[in-house]
Amino acid sequence: MEACHSPEQSNDTSYTAMAVAIVTLETFAGMWINAFIVSVICMVWVKKKTLNSNEKILLFLGSSRYWFLCISWVYSFLSLIYPNYLYVHPIFQLLASARSFFNCSNLWCSASLCVFYCIKIANFRNSFFIYLKVKIDRIVPWLLLGSVLFSLVMGITVYNIMDKALSNSLNFTCQGRIWKSSIRIDQHLLPHYFIIGFGHATSFTAVILSALLLLFSLWRHKRNMQTNSMKDLSMDAHIKAMKSILSFFIMYSINFICLILILIYSMKNESDLIFLIYLIQYTFPGLHSLVLIFSNPNLEKRLLGVLPCGKCKVFLKREL
Repeated sequence: MEACHSPEQSNDTSYTAMAVAIVTLETFAGMWINAFIVSVICMVWVKKKTLNSNEKILLFLGSSRYWFLCISWVYSFLSLIYPNYLYVHPIFQLLASARSFFNCSNLWCSASLCVFYCIKIANFRNSFFIYLKVKIDRIVPWLLLGSVLFSLVMGITVYNIMDKALSNSLNFTCQGRIWKSSIRIDQHLLPHYFIIGFGHATSFTAVILSALLLLFSLWRHKRNMQTNSMKDLSMDAHIKAMKSILSFFIMYSINFICLILILIYSMKNESDLIFLIYLIQYTFPGLHSLVLIFSNPNLEKRLLGVLPCGKCKVFLKREL
């Protein structure tokens, strides 16, 4: 097999090195943050022999984000450094399937956490809402199971479609053409993009409804407390939950926009822009998990306890 010698290949060396450095920094920071969440909750599980509903969701969420970032880093590293190995059957199909599985699991676990916060904290007199508030601890395991099953179906679907698309595509061996190869495959997957978009839109709708309901509950509770000078714990719980759900809303908004941009630019063969969009997506699992840590007193205390610098502790506590 002849090696491809593109005139631009030598000029792409610095770009490749910078891209690998950025991807590695983003993914490893996010992996450390989510591994911290998983390890703390596992220690609590061993100590108490049980987990509450919030801890169960955080455990699933941290695990899915950790493996999503790990597989995303492997995919990006191979596509930038060793593109020849990426398209050896069935490496590409397995990586794409696993990344889709954990990304979908991440999104649905995040939506479940939003719904849990809303039902647990918001106060409404509707009979159905009261029923959900009473039964939410029994519903959470079924929500997590449904998230796993839906993600598994999505992963299997991605594997089958990628396998069929690759069987009809060319064998690319040049490092500079790896993203163009991915784009050509994406053009054959428009129905799949609409399926993913529907899944994103459904979870995004759950986040929006949870945020609006909790915001309305906070506003009504604040109005009722204006006649009372005492500050209760319910107000603090509302504010903390609202901050977390707003961070969910921002993350979902950016992910949804990135999905649309990937679909648009894949049709225009804008490979560099697609890679930049992927870099943006890799940032948020770590950032949002960091917000979740500082909204949970136990996780916040553990994190501040492992930081070596006292000034760093004060700074993070003030900022987050």
